[in-house]
Amino acid sequence: MFLYQQHPRNGLKLIVSSTSWKDKSYEDGYSEAKLEVHRENTSYALMTIKNLTAKDEATYFCAAGSH
Repeated sequence: MFLYQQHPRNGLKLIVSSTSWKDKSYEDGYSEAKLEVHRENTSYALMTIKNLTAKDEATYFCAAGSH
């Protein structure tokens, strides 16, 4: 699973990736303190943005696939 952020007039930026329902990897500048990702299983994910600011205004995308 991959979570992306796209600010207005900018390209997609990878912010979080997860290769299993337990493990998550945050890209530089992002952390669980700001973006909490909860996965109960391989079919469900929920992202919560904490302490919203104007910098968080963006479109967020999730991409997932199976082998």
